[in-house]
Amino acid sequence: MGMLEFNFFNRSEQMNLVQRVQDMLIKPKETWPVIEVEATDIKAIYTQYLVFLAAIPAVATFIGFSVFGISMFGATIRVPILSGLVNLVVGFLLSLAMVYVLALIANALAPTFKGEKNLLNAFKLIAYGATAGMVGGIFNLLPALSMLGLIAALYSIYLIYTGIPVLMKAPADKALGYTAVLIVCGVVAALILGAVSAMFTNTSAGNLLGSGEPDSGNVTIKVPGTEITIDTSKMEQASKQMEAAQASGDQEAASKAMGAMVGAALGGADNGKPFAPEKLQSFVPEQLGDLERTSIEARTDNAMGLSFSSVEALYAKDDKSINVKVQDIGAVKVLAMGMAAWASSTVNRETQDEVERVYKKDGVSYKEEYRKDGSSAEYSMLLANGLMVDATASGVSMDVLKSTLSKIDMAALGSLVREK
Repeated sequence: MGMLEFNFFNRSEQMNLVQRVQDMLIKPKETWPVIEVEATDIKAIYTQYLVFLAAIPAVATFIGFSVFGISMFGATIRVPILSGLVNLVVGFLLSLAMVYVLALIANALAPTFKGEKNLLNAFKLIAYGATAGMVGGIFNLLPALSMLGLIAALYSIYLIYTGIPVLMKAPADKALGYTAVLIVCGVVAALILGAVSAMFTNTSAGNLLGSGEPDSGNVTIKVPGTEITIDTSKMEQASKQMEAAQASGDQEAASKAMGAMVGAALGGADNGKPFAPEKLQSFVPEQLGDLERTSIEARTDNAMGLSFSSVEALYAKDDKSINVKVQDIGAVKVLAMGMAAWASSTVNRETQDEVERVYKKDGVSYKEEYRKDGSSAEYSMLLANGLMVDATASGVSMDVLKSTLSKIDMAALGSLVREK
C-alpha cells in the first residue's frame, strides 16, 4: 500500500522553513541581519512562511476545543464541530490580516523613534517576530496547557525588540520604547480581531488592512462600523516624556506618559470630548412609570489616557425593577467598537421561551432580548452620537419596559453634540 503525502513545497523549501523557525527561536540576533538582506516580498513571506505558521494555532485550537474538549467537574465540554471549523478559518485569515496591520503601524512609527520607513522590512519584523507566538499555539491542542502559548507569545516581544534596530534602523536606545508602542498596538489589534471575529459575516477582508497617512504619519485601521486613527505625533511626544521621566527617576511622570501613549494608540479622544456626567444625569428622571428611583450614580472614569462618562440608576417597586445605564462610549472608538459590536448586525431569533432582535431605525441601533413570560427583558439603544442606553428589567415585560423608557427624552439625548 502506497503512502499518501502532502507536499506543500519541495524538500529544500521545507528545510528552509524549519531552519528559519529554529534560528528565530534560538539565535534571533544573528538571524535578523540575514533576514534584512534577503531578496523577497510580502507575498512570498505570506505564502512560504506565514500561512504555515498561522495554521498552527488555528488547527490546534480546533482540535483542542472541538475534538478533545475541556474537562470540567467530571464533564467534557466541546465546541461544536461546525462552529469550530468556522472559527478555524476566520481566525486563520484574520490573524494573517493583522500581521499586515501591525506592519503598517511599525512602518509609520519608524520616524517617531528615529528609524527609517520601509514597509517590506516592517512586514519582515512582524511576520518573523511573530514566530514564537504562532509556534506556541501548538499548546492549544490541550486546552489545559493553553497558558503556555501565552508565555511563548511573550517571547515574540523579545524577538521584535531585537529586530527593530536591524530592520527599522532605529537606535538601540529607542528600541524599547518602539517595542512598547507596538505591544500596545498589538493589544488594539487583538481587540479588533475579537470584535471582527464576532461579526465576520459582515466583514470584508479589505476593511481590515487599514492605511497609513503619509503626510501626518498617522495610521488608520478600518473595521466594520468605524475606523481607529493612531496618532503617532502624540506617541512621539509621550515617548519623549517617558524617556525624560525614566532618566530622572520620576516613576509617576513615566506612568502618566505611558498612559498618554496607550491613549494615543487606542484612538484617544479624536472623536470629541466625553459628555459631562451631570448632563447625562439630567436625562434620568426620578420616576419611571410606577417605579421610584432608589439609587443613582454619575461618574467619569479615566484609564490609560482615556476618559468616558456614565450614569446608572435603579428603579424598583415590589418585585419589579429596572436598571438604566446611559454610557458615553462614542468618545473612545475602541470602546465603542467592543461594547456595541452588535449594532452592525441584524438579528431576528425566536424560541418557545425567548426572543432576540437587533435592528436599526432612523440612525439608531436597537437590541431587544426578553422572555415571553414577562419575567425579564433587556432593551439597548445605540444613539448616533455614541451614547448607549441600556435597560435591564426583572418582573417587567418588554412592552412595559419600552413604554416606561419613553419617559426618557431619547430624541434630545441623541441630539447632544460633543465638544471637540
